[in-house]
Amino acid sequence: MGPIGMPEMVMIFIVILLLFGAKKLPELARGVGKSMGEFKKAKEEFEHEITRSEAEVRTKEAPGKEPRES
Repeated sequence: MGPIGMPEMVMIFIVILLLFGAKKLPELARGVGKSMGEFKKAKEEFEHEITRSEAEVRTKEAPGKEPRES
């Protein structure tokens, strides 16, 4: 399967429009936007936790040295 082009995007939009109707599309878009925002927030928190844990491990491996901050 190749990348999705403009004709495929139009077809997907038409199918979604038929399934959900014009009145439900804004609600659906808001829900997708909120979900993506929550996913991004969770990803950033996870990355921060991994970085913090990595710094703790480095500190335990090399006593007396300060962990590097990025």
